[in-house]
Amino acid sequence: MNTISTLLEKIGSAEALDFGTIFNESIELFKKTWLQGFLLQLFTVIIMMPLIIVLYLPLIGIIIAKQESGYSDPEAFSGFFAGMSILYVLFIIVGIFVLGAISMALNAAFFRIVQKLDYNEPVTTSDFFYFVRGKHLSKIFVLMLASFGIAILAMLLCYLPVFYVMIPLSYFSLIYAFNPELSVGEIVKASFKLGNKKWLITFGLMIVTSILSQMVGFLLCGIGLLFTAAFVYHPLYLIYKNVIGFNVIDAIEEIGALPE
Repeated sequence: MNTISTLLEKIGSAEALDFGTIFNESIELFKKTWLQGFLLQLFTVIIMMPLIIVLYLPLIGIIIAKQESGYSDPEAFSGFFAGMSILYVLFIIVGIFVLGAISMALNAAFFRIVQKLDYNEPVTTSDFFYFVRGKHLSKIFVLMLASFGIAILAMLLCYLPVFYVMIPLSYFSLIYAFNPELSVGEIVKASFKLGNKKWLITFGLMIVTSILSQMVGFLLCGIGLLFTAAFVYHPLYLIYKNVIGFNVIDAIEEIGALPE
């Protein structure tokens, strides 16, 4: 178990990492995890589907009604949005936050699955739902609100700070995945410490892996994105592994034990 002081000390004393080494290790690790990466994208789409249906179903109804009547009313959509109730808008906003928290929980669980596969440990589909329960989900919800607030603040500052904070924000679910005992404030602090320390290599690896995963995905007729999209998470995991590291025995035991 890492304390916040231990994490900050390890990050502060971390040596320089080699871009090519991390990239090559990401490719090798992806060969072990591509199926779980596909399941992550699939579960994320399934979770987001109810919100998408609720959000777009009324619009689809308007389009169908216009086609059946044969009458085109250019004011129909503006009238619909003007007539949306506050309750409906609040429902959509709450739905976005709740489903966003569940998505972050899945991402955190994916990092733990990657670790198990990295150390040749068996995994099951239920491992994806390790954090979708009890106190874990409530803390992740607060963590997601914190990330949302930081992102909004960065955008209000003429968008330029977004390029900086996007790196620390990308470490939120990763830090939480292996240090769930930390408070939200400590996770934010450790994420910014790690993101600041390894900002350049993280940014470069995320850009390269994102472009590569999208290119390969589109070459596979678009559907391949479901298999390649998770590739971008692998450099983050390997940077964490090289900077902070794991107590392999304790970590594997903790991963195998589901919380009550």
